[in-house]
Amino acid sequence: MARYLISFDDGAMDHIGAEGIPDVGKAAHAVIQEAVDAGVFVYGAGLESQRATIAGTDGLVTDGPYPETKEVIGGFVVVDVATRDEAEAWAVKIAAACRCAQEVRVILPDPETDAMVRAAGGR
Repeated sequence: MARYLISFDDGAMDHIGAEGIPDVGKAAHAVIQEAVDAGVFVYGAGLESQRATIAGTDGLVTDGPYPETKEVIGGFVVVDVATRDEAEAWAVKIAAACRCAQEVRVILPDPETDAMVRAAGGR
């Protein structure tokens, strides 16, 4: 199994309008429930992307994102599936529910971190 990040850019749902948001929420929650029932849902959430901060390697914390940033993630879902095709199939369902395109990226495995999580009783 591999984990995949399915995400959309901040502003991708701006075309919906306030009156359509409840329907999007209902449809999105239905897809998430389907992923939970299938045992592939790991985590997902929307992000307050304009309130980001940047923690620098020098310890300095500043407001962000940087002004030159063109796109920031507006929301995401992490699924744990056997193939990229399965991740893309979930992305298609999420795209239909959220009425916006979704990006799919594999989350690179880190066996050492995975072992720490398992030792702590996590997934």
